[in-house]
Amino acid sequence: MPIDSALCAVLGSVGVPPELIASCDPLTGGTYNAVTRVRLTDGREWVAKTPPPAVAGTHLGYERDLLVNEVAFYTAAADLAEETPVPRVVHSGLDPAAPEGAYVIMTACPGQPWHEATGTMADGEEQRLRGDLGRAVGRLHTVPAPGGFGYPSAALAPLAPTWRQAFTTMTDAVLADALGYAARLPRAAPDIRGLLGAASYVLDDVTRPALVHFDLWQGNILVAGRPGARRIGGIIDGERMFWGDPAADFVSLALFGNIEEDKDFLDGYAAAAGGPVEFGDSLRLRLALYRSYLYLIMLVETVPRKTAGEDLEWTWNEVAPRLETALGEVESALRAGG
Repeated sequence: MPIDSALCAVLGSVGVPPELIASCDPLTGGTYNAVTRVRLTDGREWVAKTPPPAVAGTHLGYERDLLVNEVAFYTAAADLAEETPVPRVVHSGLDPAAPEGAYVIMTACPGQPWHEATGTMADGEEQRLRGDLGRAVGRLHTVPAPGGFGYPSAALAPLAPTWRQAFTTMTDAVLADALGYAARLPRAAPDIRGLLGAASYVLDDVTRPALVHFDLWQGNILVAGRPGARRIGGIIDGERMFWGDPAADFVSLALFGNIEEDKDFLDGYAAAAGGPVEFGDSLRLRLALYRSYLYLIMLVETVPRKTAGEDLEWTWNEVAPRLETALGEVESALRAGG
């Protein structure tokens, strides 16, 4: 069984020789790191991640040292593992200059991506699972914070004392990437920066940094079990996490929809987070800012990812109008407040 040389070096560095490896299967669906499911002869199942070479022009600014974020996410959530299933870090090496490079090896979670199981859900099962997911995310948002806001990797800056400072750094970085890559946007990057900056005062309403996954689309949520008896098998791919406003997770949880309409999720979330979510003016404006940030990332990353053809057309047709809508919501809020 041929084993990728880089993966072989990683496994060897943690004391796993080739003869203990039963199988290695590349996992698809990711857009950045190389991901491999490793089965050992003693029955253990791991997932190994290694980043691509650090080549200029192949990534966004915040994507430097993403594995640092991923390890931080799983480590912070480790005490919740029985109630909120996340991988457990088995080994990690985060120095890209090490002989085997940067890597993380984690336990494999059971199940399949949620969107792959949607067509086989039993009656009422998806609604029940949305409630279960709400409780899982609500528990994640109660994890004790380190005392700062932003990406643990410090790819853009060290953790900031305020959420406004951290989020402004994050949006400025993706807009700088947009200019550097000459990415196509529905508005000029300087105009977007000015608009987001004008609304940044609302971020001061967030005073406690929460553990935010920020990539909770259905591909990163595993469901396990038979139809009618499924459960949340794992919340995976925590590499894009940050310490920030817990409401930011609502954006990817309802990627092209409205989380306010997801009663099952919100009921579960309220039960775990200590109370219902109040969708007032502050939260709705903050959600518009977070949607703007996520949609900017989705548009700008098409350049270093070399997205082309139908995939590029889909991204523009689906994401650009939603970015414009989110920016319009920010403008409306500013007019109403002024």
